[in-house]
Amino acid sequence: MAVACKDLCSSLSGLVAVDEPAQGLGIRVAYSLAWGRPVEELDAGVLRGEEERLLRELREGYSLETLRGDPVVRAYRDFYWRIGIDPTKTRPSSEALVRRALRGRWPRVNPVVDAGNIASARYMVPIGLYDAERFRPPARITLARGGELFNPIGGNPERLGEGTPIMVDAGGVVMHLYPHRDSRETMVRPETRCILILAAGVPGVEQQRLEAAVREVQRLLGLLGWQSCPETAHAP
Repeated sequence: MAVACKDLCSSLSGLVAVDEPAQGLGIRVAYSLAWGRPVEELDAGVLRGEEERLLRELREGYSLETLRGDPVVRAYRDFYWRIGIDPTKTRPSSEALVRRALRGRWPRVNPVVDAGNIASARYMVPIGLYDAERFRPPARITLARGGELFNPIGGNPERLGEGTPIMVDAGGVVMHLYPHRDSRETMVRPETRCILILAAGVPGVEQQRLEAAVREVQRLLGLLGWQSCPETAHAP
């Protein structure tokens, strides 16, 4: 799969699209690919120093009281309100990570997901990681017609309401509820060897920040011995 994943770098710009209705909400993304040995063979200890550095940065730069005033945090909260989600009850994933860090409860899942979480908290940007062997490209961010089935990580299957921002693959599998919930159908598993890295943007968050977040994931995965496409693409 590593060779096939590398080959996708040449057609990276067409791997993810944002439909016009989703563009109307101000949705835009940056993304790329990374690949290497199966997740279960990677050494999670390699990232411990990166975690410690991140936690120091967050504690020096934020508190639970001041975090809500950060302009990037504010942008994602405003977007949540716009799509009908109360961000005081369902936190944007990047904000939730920072809050956990400030409380001294940093999550550890597996080395690849941990790399994504570090980058997400550092740049305050929600990042999705998707097993590239488990979806049919291209992926498309659009608005649900209503009735689509979604199988969330850690939750029960549910039918989606009309207008919900989603990412679907070419076969119609709902990979993601934008920008906060991922599907177990395309989640990173112990055997995963190639992933799509996607930084989820909203109005008020610069494209450069999204691209930097993707590159940070790639840098961290490089510490684990993985390779990445040399470029970062964006949509729209």
